[in-house]
Amino acid sequence: MSMKTYTLKPKDVQETWHVIDATDRPLGRLASDVAATLRGKKRPEFTPSMSAGDFVVVINAARVKVTGNTAEKMYWRHTQYPGGLRSVSQEKLLATRPERVVEYAVKGMLPHNSLGARMLRRLKVYAGPEHPHEAQVRAGKGKRRETSA
Repeated sequence: MSMKTYTLKPKDVQETWHVIDATDRPLGRLASDVAATLRGKKRPEFTPSMSAGDFVVVINAARVKVTGNTAEKMYWRHTQYPGGLRSVSQEKLLATRPERVVEYAVKGMLPHNSLGARMLRRLKVYAGPEHPHEAQVRAGKGKRRETSA
């Protein structure tokens, strides 16, 4: 008796929304947990070649725990103009746009191709506790799916 291998199809994907509180969580551990959820590795029907993960809303990004020298950690980007290399320290980014620090950490843990870009669009990061996705989080079941520690 032979068994058939199950292959996930795009129409079979059921997306759920997760709310993760970043308060006092180490940045790397938070980012790896979020990246695994975005990829769909926490689902039994994980398929590496598909974006079958869930949506993730990270709240309280300003209160994430960062260790090490934040003044020396630099984020680089290029404007695509000659001499357009720009840099900003993690310390300054945490003070001005803390959600970017979480986004960059998660982006580095996703595949570096168009599939990873599609997965990153499912990530929503907010500096404070409020977010505009309450309707999606509560959709269907009427219960909130929150993960903290």
